[in-house]
Formats: sequence, structure tokens, C-alpha cells
Amino acid sequence: MPIAPPFLRPGDLVAIVGTARKVSHAEMAAAVTILTGWGLRVTLGESIAAAHHQFAGPDELRARDFQQQLDNPEVRAIICARGGYGTTRIIDELDFTAFARHPKWVAGFSDITALNSHLLRLGYESIHGVMAFIFDQAGGEESLESLRRALFGEPVAYAVPLHPLNRPGIATGELTGGNLTLLQHLIGTPSDCPTAGRILFIEDVAEYLMSVDRMLVHLDRTGKLRDLAGLLVGHFTDSQDNAIPFGQTAYEIIDTYARRYNFPVAYGFPVGHEPQNLALICGRAARLEVAADGARLTTL
Repeated sequence: MPIAPPFLRPGDLVAIVGTARKVSHAEMAAAVTILTGWGLRVTLGESIAAAHHQFAGPDELRARDFQQQLDNPEVRAIICARGGYGTTRIIDELDFTAFARHPKWVAGFSDITALNSHLLRLGYESIHGVMAFIFDQAGGEESLESLRRALFGEPVAYAVPLHPLNRPGIATGELTGGNLTLLQHLIGTPSDCPTAGRILFIEDVAEYLMSVDRMLVHLDRTGKLRDLAGLLVGHFTDSQDNAIPFGQTAYEIIDTYARRYNFPVAYGFPVGHEPQNLALICGRAARLEVAADGARLTTL
């Protein structure tokens, strides 16, 4: 069973760092205000306001910054600043020895899927949830509240409306997943996390439908779908198509592969690159119920 870091309490110190795309101090102001309003103290890493082309500083700086937060026992959580691309470029440079002595929450999504998967592979829970860059996005209040609840250890239960592609059933298992592109790219690396017996959740943004199909083929051929306990299908936002249409929506593509197996599937789960991006604790045991009136996910 994965280790859960201590939940936050008022007065705890949290760090905001950039592992991928660059951000400015001004873009972090809302997150600092909100986190302070939760009773937390906030420190900004040296990667905030650093820039190297599209990245939040060179690889060496981003790795050093994240390492400093991992090693600092006073920091109780690391909130990733923004996604984009760049986390996999530094992940192999990180040393989790001090983290193992003082585990802490790491929170983010999109490109941060690499860290979520890596930490679960090492045996630790982390949070797939909104990042500092979008703390103040319109319509994201529920997502932000779900992150707060996850960080402070409050109960998590989500209900999702019925979707015609749902497959009913009940499953229990640890949550794992994130951005489909990242999950596919992690296969065969030290950050590749087993899916057997777990509830997998997937989402993506601005991918061509052909690419979605290609990634599902890869996941299926590598056995990632075969022994799932259950599947949560989140937002596939702004899907692209070729001049000659692929002929299926993203959800229909996923259904093509999911229907080969017998686990329950819930489509339209509120996770991904849209304002409704509810926090999920990777590694946390959960119960998924997919019924005639919709789906419900409850952490155990």
C-alpha cells in the first residue's frame, strides 16, 4: 500500500516550483493569496520567474529547485506551477532519499503526470490536481476546493452523470493515471507505474484523434488495460482531426479498447484540461460504482 504523506495543517509551509513551462511572479500571485487564505505559509522556488526558452529555467535549475524542496523537511507540500513540457527532462536527476524520510505532498497534473507516476512507482501517494498557474481560473472553484480537501485530508467523494458509453459495475483499487500522452511516454521507463488491479484515469488535450487511437493501441498491446479494476475517462479537450476524418470521437476510440475487457468504465469524469478538474489522490484506494443513473467514486 502506498505511503500517504502527512496531511497539511494551518501554519505548514508549501513551496511552488516550476518543473516545465515558465511562469512569472505575477502569475503566481493568486495562488499565493489563496494558499495563504488556507492558513498556509508559501515559498516560491528559484524556478519561478526563471526562463530558458519555454522552460522555467534550464534543466539544471529546475532540478535543483525541486530537489531543494524535496530535501527541506519544513516544506510539507510542493505545488507545481504549470504544465506544458519539461518534467521528464529532469526527473531522473532527482534524489528521493530525503523525501523518503520526510514524505510530502506533490500536486499537479498534465506534464506533472510524470511525477505522479514516478512517486507511485516509488510507493508514495501524490495529488493529481490544479496547479498554481490556474488557481484563479473562472469556473474552477470546485476544482480548487477539491485540492484543498485532498491536501488537508478531508473526505473525497464524486458523483458523475450517466454517459451512454458507461459500462456498469463496481470496482475497488488504487487510483493511478493522468495525461494519456505522458502515461504512454512513460512506458518502459523508471517512472512507469503498474496498472493491474488499479482504477486508471485518463485525460488529454489538443491531441489528434489518430494519436489518441495510437496511444490506446500502445497501452493495450503493453497490457496496461488488460487487468484494470476500473477505468475513469476524463476530459479530452479540443481534440483535433485530419483532413480525412478519423471517424470516431475520442470517447468512441477509448470504448473500442475498453470493451475488450470486463471492468466498469465511467466516461465524462471531471478531470483534465478544463475548469472542472477535481483532485484525485494517486495511490489512494477507492471504490468506483457505475450504475444506471451515473457513476460515483469514493476514496477509502
